[in-house]
Amino acid sequence: MPGSSFEYSIIRVMPRVERGEFINVGIVVSCRAKRYLGARIELDRERLRAFAPDIDFGLIEDYLAIIPKICSGEAGPLGQLPQQERFHWLVAPRSTMIQLSPVHSGLCEQPEAVFEHLLDQFVRPVRT
Repeated sequence: MPGSSFEYSIIRVMPRVERGEFINVGIVVSCRAKRYLGARIELDRERLRAFAPDIDFGLIEDYLAIIPKICSGEAGPLGQLPQQERFHWLVAPRSTMIQLSPVHSGLCEQPEAVFEHLLDQFVRPVRT
C-alpha cells in the first residue's frame, strides 16, 4: 500500500521582507484522505536573534502560535472553515514577516509521523 498523499509548507520568518531573507521555523501538513491538518513550530530564538538582532519576539511568537490553532479549528472564524480552506488560507502568498513556502507533496501512512523528518530536513540546524 503506497500511503496517502499529503501536502506541506514550510513556515518562515522573514524579518525584512524587502531583503527576501528568511529562517525556517515550522511545518504545516495537510492530508485530505486522513482528514488531517496540523502544524509544528520550532523557533530557535538564538538563531533568529543572530539573524535579526532587533526582532520583536513577542509579535513573532504570538503570530506563530495562531498557526496550529487555525489548523486545529480553534482560531475564531478561520478555524471554522473546512480543513482544505484553512490550509489554502495559511499557504496563500503574503508579504508579512511570517510567510509559508510553496506547497510540496509526498506520500505517508500517518501524517503526524512526517513532522520529525520534515523538521529535521528543513527547520532544525544541520548538525555536523
